[in-house]
Amino acid sequence: MTYTPEQVRALTPYRRTVELRGQRPELRDLFLCHAWDDRRGVATELHDLLEAKGVSVWFSEKDILLGQPFMREIDRGLAKSRVGLVLITPALLKRVDNRGVSDKELSELLARDLLIPVVHGATYEDVRKVSPLLGSRNGLHTAEDSMEDIATKIAELVALNDELLSVGSD
Repeated sequence: MTYTPEQVRALTPYRRTVELRGQRPELRDLFLCHAWDDRRGVATELHDLLEAKGVSVWFSEKDILLGQPFMREIDRGLAKSRVGLVLITPALLKRVDNRGVSDKELSELLARDLLIPVVHGATYEDVRKVSPLLGSRNGLHTAEDSMEDIATKIAELVALNDELLSVGSD
């Protein structure tokens, strides 16, 4: 797997953040923030690719059961995840611009500086028009890497963190 210099710069701060959070058994590796409209398409694809690579992902489609309070469960998912992964699509940009649920999740992740953007079907210019803070984050883009490669890069980041944590606990 190869990384561009920009990707190395983009992922290094997240690696440090994950390391600082430490290993707690109740934590998921990632919280997947996505637009409601993407839940049965590209968000499920990314979730499934990550889980197939051994990454534990909080994903509303799997983690919120019928009858549970949606916002409260999202809040719990955010609290129990090491890092946020935001899938930026045109649908998400619309939701953020209209201050939907995705906007609240994104605000929390931006505030904690725990956010890896994955841009799909949009450009960073599109992102900056809606959210300059989000648009200023380096991340991964499906115009440069396949979704499979992006999932591999994220899984490697998580695995490296797990190795560092196990060495630190010896």
